[in-house]
Amino acid sequence: MAKALTPKEDVLLAAQRVFERHGYAGATIDRIAEEAGVSRVTLHRRGLTKDVLLGDLVAEATEDYRRAMWPALTAEGTGADRLAAALEALCEMAERRLALLVALRAQSDGIFHGDDDGGEVPTRSVFTEPLERLLRDGVADGSVRDVDPLETATTLFNLVGWTYVHLRTGHRWSPDRAARAVLDPVWNGLRPAPG
Repeated sequence: MAKALTPKEDVLLAAQRVFERHGYAGATIDRIAEEAGVSRVTLHRRGLTKDVLLGDLVAEATEDYRRAMWPALTAEGTGADRLAAALEALCEMAERRLALLVALRAQSDGIFHGDDDGGEVPTRSVFTEPLERLLRDGVADGSVRDVDPLETATTLFNLVGWTYVHLRTGHRWSPDRAARAVLDPVWNGLRPAPG
């Protein structure tokens, strides 16, 4: 028997469907309430605004990402092998959240960035730290060429994740084709030069 959803889980699923169908700009609280089968006043009383619901969906997706990275972080093998597994997991994660990522891309990719203090705006560390650790391990064991781990982790997260999303949606490539097309040149660029 399937577990019954809480009222908030029902609203979150409804909000996700509305964001996916209408994007951030078109996702109104009225549409979310209608999709959830509740009144707008009910959402207001619960303190559930469009941005609160988006924040909850982002938190949920972020936790999924952390779980997806964990096997690569804890596996045996070279840093390079584990980094390859993490990059594959990044593509799989983007596939699972593809509709939401596409819907939110038009709004802002600010959910992936740290605070803007007027200078450089970094990618949030929750997304880059797993890749940074694997890069450091690979550089240390010689399976990845000598790179700046923080800068390369930031580049990899954005290059692999967003290029995968673009190839899946803009070019309508299959998940396997998009992952191979993104990962092959990235991976070959990180291997140490022969001899």
